[in-house]
Amino acid sequence: MSLAADKVKQQPHSRRWLALAILMLPVLLVTVDNTVLGFALPKIAEALHPSASQQLWMIDAYSLVLAGLLITMGSLGDRKGHRKLLLIGSLGFTVVSVLTAYSGTASQLIVGRACMGIFGAMLMPSTLALIRSVFEDREERRMAVAIWATTLTVGSALGPLVGGVLLEFFAWGSIFLLAVPVLVPLLVLGPWLLPESEPDASGPMDAISTVQSIVALSALVYSIKHVASEGPDALALVAFCVAMVVGWRFVRRQLHLSAPLMDLSLFRNKTFSGSVTINLMSLAFLIGFVFFSTQFLQIVLRMSPLSASLALIPGQIMAIAVGILIVPIAQRISVNTLIPILLAFTAGAFLLVASLGSSLTVIVAAFALLNIGVGAIATVSNDVILSAAPPSKAGAASAISETAYEVGVVLGTTLLGGIVTAYYRGTLQLPNFLTPLQMSLASETLAGAHAVSRTLVGDQASELMHSATQAFEGGTHLMAWATFSLTVLAIVIARRTLKARQPPV
Repeated sequence: MSLAADKVKQQPHSRRWLALAILMLPVLLVTVDNTVLGFALPKIAEALHPSASQQLWMIDAYSLVLAGLLITMGSLGDRKGHRKLLLIGSLGFTVVSVLTAYSGTASQLIVGRACMGIFGAMLMPSTLALIRSVFEDREERRMAVAIWATTLTVGSALGPLVGGVLLEFFAWGSIFLLAVPVLVPLLVLGPWLLPESEPDASGPMDAISTVQSIVALSALVYSIKHVASEGPDALALVAFCVAMVVGWRFVRRQLHLSAPLMDLSLFRNKTFSGSVTINLMSLAFLIGFVFFSTQFLQIVLRMSPLSASLALIPGQIMAIAVGILIVPIAQRISVNTLIPILLAFTAGAFLLVASLGSSLTVIVAAFALLNIGVGAIATVSNDVILSAAPPSKAGAASAISETAYEVGVVLGTTLLGGIVTAYYRGTLQLPNFLTPLQMSLASETLAGAHAVSRTLVGDQASELMHSATQAFEGGTHLMAWATFSLTVLAIVIARRTLKARQPPV
């Protein structure tokens, strides 16, 4: 037995759970950062005047870089030590967050978010790897992983609440300064509470695979974004073709490497691949909902950030409750029955919006239904992913799971948010009294139209916001029907890929 393992076994029971609490801090922060920016977009739009494309990049630059580097950073942690990588990532994330809080332009904010993604990628794989180092007992480790998975969903659900509270009393930059009080305890207590993982001597990382994975994902997301903001054109087609070619080369390279960056053999297991797909899709549904609902509550219904965030509390409570309560339920219900049931709650949320429109009551009820589904799926699917992989490949399986989570976040804003943006820009009827500059700003986003309306008076401001609101609500209606259809597809995938013979937890 290794010295690290001996030290873990000697740790008192209370110290192990205190170590888990410390490990949950970066998990909570990284997931909160995925949704908190949505609440700040109206204020950021007023201060920095971003275009529609820049608004999407503000959200997606972070998740895109994070998703592209998760596999790489997981492999780096295996070789250099996960505790070391976690502490470096925490320090870097804190410093960059402070600098991003004082961005003077939209471009600076996007660059800051991308740099946060680099350090965020150091945090996520290390937390799950260190849980395995801290908890050697299988039952304790299973509960710790369930808490980790629940924290992912709780963080995403708490983003709107945290953003609402901060924006009610402070400037928009305060959402980035949140990293300081959250990560400083980890930097102080981490070296004392967390054991270092054993280095993996499997050889150096493959630099070509790293570049290929980042290029393929970046090009794919860029092509989707470009279609959403500018429409289909040659540039979007070129980006999509680059993504497909480089992605194909990446897959071929992984299949022939003796120590691949991503172990694609895991996807031969239908249960594993199905669970990863469901995990990705469910997070995309949640982020897509947050993207439009936060803007609707603040701009259309004219609610303050705090009031808008309080309206979403029932959904946040659901996410926390079901993440834990689903564990005993999952012991009695087969996974290929349980996950489709949970996806049905998600489908019901978007069916409400598609059928009844976007009102305060509908959004509150739909967000609660959505979190019942997504909150439980995060716990169940992560356990299924780890259980479906051989013990020797548990680290690779967890890295793939975390990558799917972040890709889901990217697709939620890029694809679902892009549907809303494309419909808005394609159907908006602007009044003739606007100047060319005002027309340009108002046609970009709902936040842009709101900013222009504040420079107008009386009936002119009301006419502009009426047109903008109609276009935005039409986009959310279309997005809700599209997402409902995707949820039905997810149910079919779950029924066909997940095994019925044993429960997931």
